[in-house]
Amino acid sequence: MLTRAITGAVFLLVVISAIVFHQLTFALLFLIIIVIGLSEFYSLLEKNGHAPQKWIGIIIGSLTFITLFFNNSTDYSITSLILPIYLPAFFTIFLAELFRNKEQAFSNIALTFLGIFYISVPLSLWNLVSIHYGHQNPAQNYNWHYLLGYFFLMWTADTGAYLSGRFFGKHKLFERLSPKKTWEGFLGGLLLSLVVAYINSIYYTELRLDQWIIVAILTCVLGTLGDLVESMFKRSIDIKDSGSILPGHGGILDRFDGVFISSPFIVAYLLLIR
Repeated sequence: MLTRAITGAVFLLVVISAIVFHQLTFALLFLIIIVIGLSEFYSLLEKNGHAPQKWIGIIIGSLTFITLFFNNSTDYSITSLILPIYLPAFFTIFLAELFRNKEQAFSNIALTFLGIFYISVPLSLWNLVSIHYGHQNPAQNYNWHYLLGYFFLMWTADTGAYLSGRFFGKHKLFERLSPKKTWEGFLGGLLLSLVVAYINSIYYTELRLDQWIIVAILTCVLGTLGDLVESMFKRSIDIKDSGSILPGHGGILDRFDGVFISSPFIVAYLLLIR
């Protein structure tokens, strides 16, 4: 328990610092998460007898984030350089399989794409609401309020669910995939995230209180479903944790499972109301 608490505190401090400090530290943090997450994902598949294109998937997953990071850049030379590299690279997955001499070629290709869409794309989408190039003041190109507010909601929902489930949990939420999850835990996480939504609305005024409440509900519901999706994956290959990089918490996939599924919905909502 102590190891889990210390690891969690250090991890949160690193994430918050990287997001707040500068857009480049935000980008570096997310790239590290993408690389480690994809490495865990493909390694687990390899242990289960599959043969995804691990290194090509990691490279293209990283390029996906980098491409969207510079997507709105006023420096056309950057975008014009990255896009001609990214677009054909995406389709090298098909070509590379020709020379690998592996069985189940279609499955290998599909699983390689799956890692990119499951891990890299959701994190890369945050560039669409966090990076806005074109301001004369470079500091105004980056707005971390949405992202950090979202993470606060995700973390408090997880904490509230854990504490409520531990002390009050009786009714199973989805026993087939996660026997420890309860409705009481889910509701506890939702209530705590609504409190944080109110606090977010005070400090991060880009969204009104009602909009932060909607983000909190989406985060709690979809984050829980994302956790269940990860449980489904792990049960299908008979493992407990995706990795051991975070003592007491498992791997990157274990720590960000809710983020992967909820991020596309949250970003879509933010783009709609912006």
